[in-house]
Amino acid sequence: MGKFGAFGYSVDQGIKNIRRNKLFSIASMATMALCIFLFGVLYFVMANVQNMIKEAESGVGVTVFFNEGIAQERIEEIGNEIREIKGVSTVNYLNAEDTWKQYKESYLNPELAASFGNDNPLSNSMSYTVYFDDVSYETDIVTQIEAMPGVRKVNNANDVVNTLTKINRALQIGTVLLVGLLLSIASFLISTTITVGVSIRQKEISIMHLIGATDLFIKGPFLIEGLIIGLIGVCVPLSVLYAVYYKIVALVVAKFSGMFLTMNFVTTKEIFTFVLPVSLIIGLGIGLSSSYFTLRRQLTQIRSN
Repeated sequence: MGKFGAFGYSVDQGIKNIRRNKLFSIASMATMALCIFLFGVLYFVMANVQNMIKEAESGVGVTVFFNEGIAQERIEEIGNEIREIKGVSTVNYLNAEDTWKQYKESYLNPELAASFGNDNPLSNSMSYTVYFDDVSYETDIVTQIEAMPGVRKVNNANDVVNTLTKINRALQIGTVLLVGLLLSIASFLISTTITVGVSIRQKEISIMHLIGATDLFIKGPFLIEGLIIGLIGVCVPLSVLYAVYYKIVALVVAKFSGMFLTMNFVTTKEIFTFVLPVSLIIGLGIGLSSSYFTLRRQLTQIRSN
């Protein structure tokens, strides 16, 4: 029998094995499908939350205040020095007049604001607002700015940065733990399915050994069985996820329009550029590895009997 004939035999027998063990096969496929579906949903959430965090991080900055009586020339020099620091994306200057105007509009009623006349109680409140390429630069940038002559104080955004980082880390850990648990269950079910298949064909396998069949020829149908279970368990949930992603986004926006009004969701192409290959690797990898190690153990037992 040639290579193509042997492969065709393995595929045919692998499909028959699935039919013989319908209950375990369906359970394995369903568990794998659930695993991939939850992985996809969690990745949807994580990718969009990370995108939201990235957008929020772009608005996280520090405010730099100066010593009283500092010359305008020195303020401009400080601004130029800050712009040269690695990781600084934008530096915005706010003079005393603009600071006072913003304060009046935000915190004072018109009558109270008018009572100050032309006086500016915030005459020494000029400042720079500094934004980062990435919030990971924040600590180092603040340290460098605080060391500059003429800088009185830097109000940083440590609380915001730490909160965003914790949310991101919690999502990643939660995704890994949940998917890992489901993959363990799927692996166990596939292993059980292969074990049942080998037990049913134990006499046939023993005869094949006696007439000189190679291990690869014997293992072929079971390896194909594991691959088919993994492939179906991946393709079905991915098809569903691809079809409903936009609907999920539309539903979230409709339910939480105020929160998500200005948020840009990750595109389907960006999502599936990652989800598709990773899901295939997970599904086919679990199907093949579970089949292989189970077969090796079962065939060793058969030879010893």
